[in-house]
Amino acid sequence: MLGVDLDSVCGGRGICSRCQVLPSFGTFPKLGISVARDSISAWNQVEERFDRIRGLPSGRRLGCQARILDNLAVDVPPESQVHRQVVRKSADTRPVSMDPAVRLYYVEVEPPHMDQAGGDLERLEQALRAQWQLADVRLGLAHLTRLQGVLREGDWKITLAIHRDHNRGSPRVVELWPGFFGGPLYGLAIDVGSTTIAAHLCNLEDGSVTASAGIMNPQIRFGEDLMSRVSYAMLNQTGAADMTSAVRIALCGLIQSLTASIGADEGHIVEAVFVCNPIIHHLLLGIDPVELGQAPFTLATDASVQTLARDLELVVLGEGVPIHVLPCIAGHVGADAAAVILSEQPHESPDRVLIVDVGTNAEIVFGDRQRVLACSSPTGPAFEGAQISAGQRASPGAIERVEVNPRTLEPRFKVVGCDLWSTEEGFANATIHSGVTGICGSGIIEAVAELRMAGVIDKSGLIGRREDAPSARVVADGRTCSYVLHRPRNGGAAPIKITQADVRAIQLAKSALYAGAKLLMDHLGSSRVDRIVLAGAFGAHISPKHAMVLGMIPDCKLDNVSSSGNAAGTGARLALCNLKARAAIEATVHKIEKVETAIEPRFQEHFVNANALPHAVDSFEHLSSVVDLPDVSHNIAYSRLRGGARRRRRR
Repeated sequence: MLGVDLDSVCGGRGICSRCQVLPSFGTFPKLGISVARDSISAWNQVEERFDRIRGLPSGRRLGCQARILDNLAVDVPPESQVHRQVVRKSADTRPVSMDPAVRLYYVEVEPPHMDQAGGDLERLEQALRAQWQLADVRLGLAHLTRLQGVLREGDWKITLAIHRDHNRGSPRVVELWPGFFGGPLYGLAIDVGSTTIAAHLCNLEDGSVTASAGIMNPQIRFGEDLMSRVSYAMLNQTGAADMTSAVRIALCGLIQSLTASIGADEGHIVEAVFVCNPIIHHLLLGIDPVELGQAPFTLATDASVQTLARDLELVVLGEGVPIHVLPCIAGHVGADAAAVILSEQPHESPDRVLIVDVGTNAEIVFGDRQRVLACSSPTGPAFEGAQISAGQRASPGAIERVEVNPRTLEPRFKVVGCDLWSTEEGFANATIHSGVTGICGSGIIEAVAELRMAGVIDKSGLIGRREDAPSARVVADGRTCSYVLHRPRNGGAAPIKITQADVRAIQLAKSALYAGAKLLMDHLGSSRVDRIVLAGAFGAHISPKHAMVLGMIPDCKLDNVSSSGNAAGTGARLALCNLKARAAIEATVHKIEKVETAIEPRFQEHFVNANALPHAVDSFEHLSSVVDLPDVSHNIAYSRLRGGARRRRRR
């Protein structure tokens, strides 16, 4: 594997065209290979159908369909590459009450004597009982083979890292050192998301985060969203195993880079805690996720999982290093949601708090100290930049902030990797290497909201014509119009536009999110939300005002909308550093009431009403006090342009 991930939305079904590649044939002295035409499989029916209906540029193939049969040179065009993403899941620095599952124990063992029976292990067990009141400590074969040498090297003094299970299981030796070893010991808190994986290396003495690192989840090459990955597992015999292997290999590389960054020995990592959504949870553990792709969306287990590194093939850790996976709540509300609850404590809140973890499958929690409900809502990958004409992930050069002047309708923007606005002096030089390459999730949200506030887009989500929005930025685009956000100085590059299809994609995504929140409000019998928390790395970069203008979230005082950053990662760190936290979240998740959006009759009604910007029927009084949304309707102008009333549909 060369590490070049192909973009994919459809999960290998040959319908999205994101994975196009250009094979080359002939002799390549630099590569030392010769490539024949039969080095790649022949066109199949899927490619022929796609080319017939939508067209493929000359020489290109669909990466999900073409198979490499021999040495092959392949060019991956930029639009097919999954850009190297900026993983912004930074660790929360809140203090933690320390009670880790793994602790160090220094023991002095009685040397053997000719007149005394018993082996070294038995005398170590006696010393642990006498000096630390620890009984029934288990020692695996890998450590038993080292025990005698370590005891003699340390002159019968030894330090053991011992893991205590929060469910009162037998203590178990994780690592051992000759003589006195004072640490440091490290643990890993890892949030395995659909798009990104974030890992935090934590000092188990004080809970501080020593280092953090993130990578893209390589499973995206099997499908952009979760259900595409389930489809991939259904359609391919080794699909689930391939995705499991991909994420485990990626985790090994991530762990190695973390330890190398601080010069630590992998042997000093004595535990890892994982959080992830249910489908990633199953794939990480090697469980086929197919049952989660069909009603009644049954989990293999919703309990926490305690296993060992060797069972997950995390070869960079010692094979006996304990792995703890937080419990899931229900079918599509996973261990990451449990970690968010552990971090944000909605069940202890005196006011009604709505917690939204925004992603391809949004997880929503609503309630207070009396009652807490949770659901998941299929927002799709639009918030990640997929399904957007110029969309991309948050990599350098991606537009992430947008403002539109309501009088001139002229925009300005910021891109990832540059602190300057596009209208400021020095912007061109500051972005000379990255360029302006596209627009990421936070950028498209702000762009659509700004265009709504400027009147370019009306309440229904329709972009007006030049006559409705007098600006050269508004251009005809087939039967609809688009707004040109950026015109590259290089005439060969395509402009970055907000198209009508882009607006519709955002409307669909935000409607699913809002409908899920409304269902929880219905079940709780509440017409109000006192406080909103935007969780997740993406949530941390969403402007509350723009999110409310779009109607992504219910009306609330803007001052009461906050970001919790990577709350799932924080919850994982809390569970890593405190045994009581693990027991607490296991007790709490059983009290969470799960609402299944797929079978809720009112979901569709809420979804349709939420298509309007911000909403068709719900009043946004708090938003209206700070934002004056233009009362415009571009449908009238379009209707006149087409000759008045709509034609009656023929039967």
